[in-house]
Amino acid sequence: MSVEEIFAQIARGEGDADVVYESEQVVAFRDINPQAPVHVLVIPRRQIQTLEELTPEDGDLLGEMFTAAREVARREGIAQSGYRTVFNCGPDGGQEVYHLHLHVIGGRPLKWPPG
Repeated sequence: MSVEEIFAQIARGEGDADVVYESEQVVAFRDINPQAPVHVLVIPRRQIQTLEELTPEDGDLLGEMFTAAREVARREGIAQSGYRTVFNCGPDGGQEVYHLHLHVIGGRPLKWPPG
């Protein structure tokens, strides 16, 4: 089974994931390969492969993804110290899983530039 299929299962509430937040439009769960003490992925329940597939009608969905990221940061205790949110898009952007996902990363000082 591909990672995209696993993400789709998680989005439907069928997959095995450590879910930390969910709403009608999105699900947030812990990354299985964390890059920091807190590393959570926020995904839409609807399959969207990349940012390039978004349309102006998806504005509410993006807002919900960022609202979820903020809530995850609060619940994980990193809202005050700071955190990073990242969308990777396409191969040169570091996207490995083609189900849109927003990384919420924190719990330690993060360096810039990231890559």
